Amino acid sequence: MRSSFACLSLLAAIFLGAPAAEAHPHVWITSVSELIYAPDGSITGVRHAWTFDDMFSTYAVQGLDSKTKGTFTREELAPLAQTNVESLKEYAYFTFAKADGKKEKFQEPIDYYLDYKDAVLTLHFTLPLKRAVKPKELMLEVYDPSYFIDFKLAEKDPVKLVGAPSECQMKLQRPGDGMASAQKLTEQNFLDGENANFGMMFANKIMVSCP
Repeated sequence: MRSSFACLSLLAAIFLGAPAAEAHPHVWITSVSELIYAPDGSITGVRHAWTFDDMFSTYAVQGLDSKTKGTFTREELAPLAQTNVESLKEYAYFTFAKADGKKEKFQEPIDYYLDYKDAVLTLHFTLPLKRAVKPKELMLEVYDPSYFIDFKLAEKDPVKLVGAPSECQMKLQRPGDGMASAQKLTEQNFLDGENANFGMMFANKIMVSCP
């Protein structure tokens, strides 16, 4: 069973071996997220739905068995979904949270599954916080520090507050145009350990304020 996130390692090795290669993403993900609130107004976790680009989706399902050619059920994709979420741990789930300026950690994903529609894969999973928090200011960032994966918030309803107090206000900050800088960086910079967190320039930021 091939892991889509494990495939990233193989592609990265090929990519980094190319001379004078330019820094740019090789996998594109469109993200929809939900911040989950408890009845007391505390935040308990975040629920993600990540849709992969069509090229990567096609690569990821190669060799998978299915009863109907060209389609995959949730059950048929279950082993791949499990491998995906297990692989995500190494990358901190590409999800970073701060409550009133303090970094918060997540537990391992739950309620995860993959679906396959219109020839693309979408990974669904929930990240519970290790502890429920009730901050005045919450910052949630979704990005790949290496910028091998490009995360883009969906154009329509990219983030929802589920069960949040009515007075909470949300703002979104999509990444600015940093491509000019990215193209000047060679892969040798990354091999040398420089700009290891370059992807932060392209972070999607979700900011929630609650009185």
